[in-house]
Formats: sequence, C-alpha cells, structure tokens
Amino acid sequence: MATNAFAAGAYASVQNLAGLGQAAQKPATGKSGLDFGSVLQGALENVAQAGHKAEGQAMAAASGKADMVDVVTAVAESEAALETLVAVRDRVIAAYEDIMRMPI
Repeated sequence: MATNAFAAGAYASVQNLAGLGQAAQKPATGKSGLDFGSVLQGALENVAQAGHKAEGQAMAAASGKADMVDVVTAVAESEAALETLVAVRDRVIAAYEDIMRMPI
C-alpha cells in the first residue's frame, strides 16, 4: 500500500515539476492552445532544471551547506522526472511503431 502512495506522490510531484497540471486543464485548440511539441519541450526543460537542482543540492551538501533531506528530495524529484520522461519516450516510440505497422 505504501508503494501506491509513493507512486501517486511521485506522479503528482512530476506533474507539478513539469507544469502538466496546468497544461492538462487548458484545451489544445488550434494555434492558440498547447501542442504536443510544446508540452514535450516544457517537460524536457523541467527535467533539466530538476537535474540542475539535484546537482546543486549535492554540491551544497558536499561543502556542508545543505541538509541531506533536501539533497535526497531533490535527487528523488529528478529521478521521478527522468523516469516519467523515459516512459513518455517509450510510449511515443511504441505509438510510432504501431502506426508504421498499419496497413495502407
């Protein structure tokens, strides 16, 4: 049961990290709405930011200026964001392969 709570918490933190909570509420309509490319670009940028934050926290901990709880939290957020990005990439590749297998 704790695994489910952890997974739900990680998913929620990744949504907040990637800004997908706000993006999911806005409909993608024409040129004024969000498109898949911009959402994916935003997710990539947020994964990079999470990685930089984790790296900064690790460097601060190495110099004795940060608490280990903050370091572990930043690393966990970075890992969750990266795992989510990899899962999305895998789904996009699988969808592309499914489309390529369709008869014309």
